[in-house]
Amino acid sequence: MKNIVVLGSTGSIGVSTLDVVRRLPGHFRVLGLGAHSNTGLLARQVRAFHPEFVVLSDEAHALKLKKTLGTRGRLKYFVGADAYPRVFSDKRIDRVVLAIGGSGALAPLWAAVERGISVALANKEALVMAGRLIMAQARRHKAEIIPIDSEQSAIWQCLFGQDKRALKNLYLTASGGPLRDYNAARLAAVTVRQVLDHPRWKMGKKITVDSATLMNKGLEVIEAMHLFGVKPAVIKVLVHPEAIIHSMVEFTDGVLLAQLSATDMRIPIQYALSYPARLPGRLAGVDFAGLGALHFEQPDFRRFPCLGLAYAVAAEGGTAPCVLNAADEVCVDFFLRKKTGFLDIPRVIEKVLGRHRARQNPSISDIFAADGWARQEALSVLSGRQKG
Repeated sequence: MKNIVVLGSTGSIGVSTLDVVRRLPGHFRVLGLGAHSNTGLLARQVRAFHPEFVVLSDEAHALKLKKTLGTRGRLKYFVGADAYPRVFSDKRIDRVVLAIGGSGALAPLWAAVERGISVALANKEALVMAGRLIMAQARRHKAEIIPIDSEQSAIWQCLFGQDKRALKNLYLTASGGPLRDYNAARLAAVTVRQVLDHPRWKMGKKITVDSATLMNKGLEVIEAMHLFGVKPAVIKVLVHPEAIIHSMVEFTDGVLLAQLSATDMRIPIQYALSYPARLPGRLAGVDFAGLGALHFEQPDFRRFPCLGLAYAVAAEGGTAPCVLNAADEVCVDFFLRKKTGFLDIPRVIEKVLGRHRARQNPSISDIFAADGWARQEALSVLSGRQKG
């Protein structure tokens, strides 16, 4: 039985992870749970899975959870980003499911790999920010990083046992999001409600907006560079509306391997938990006869410029990807609060990138400094647009 810790347990990936655990009794023990602010759901999860400890973002939420749970056994509380080194000092932890959204995942990911703990990673932003440093740290401490995102999991599975010297191309598939067929005029007037109406996946709000701008796919390009040790030119993006082929790998002899499954995140989550074993699943497989056909098309870089921006910073390297990610997080937050338009997202990100002088071979402190600078710069640009 594997001892697991689920950080971000109240988000969509965290909830799906615990559903996988529930469906596979006797295989996984939930040693710890972590959440940001949803103490109501976290309390229900504690009652259902009986972890030994919980991790919370601040003392106020910890006090709220304590009040809800009352005196419950010997449940330990860890609070704040500084708690992660103490959390991961527990040598019983076999795998951490890291489902914290955005840049907040960098600190726990760094702390986990520093202690040689394998991480099932559902967050792409941390690798976008500091992928070179994280992968080096993971190799140094022999910590595995196992991707949960369906596209990266697909590539990871297709590369298993293969000679990477024979690799020619990686194909990241994208559903195209809810705005795939919108022209420029419709994109200019798109609403938050329209953007959040994803045709294939049920995800958090931020990643759903990123899917609509194709920034999510751009971040995955940068993430794949680090996970698989390839140049950005090797990574191709294909729009695949059915979202059945989750990604493909092409080899120098012309052979392509693809991973196919239903559009349900519990499938890659289960494999990330059980790896290297494959456990029986209870979800329906692909109904090929019912599908009829699969479609593919090239992404439109003109209508969705975020993808091009991501490729550009992937090639530039250094602190540029971190700045892209930080500016995107600020812009998406403004959009979700209806304080800026959909097309402002790439415009502001491009402006922030234009003001940044990338630092090559940054330290982890350089990464955090670039992240903070980019957020302030994005806020300044957005505030100026509002005044105008």
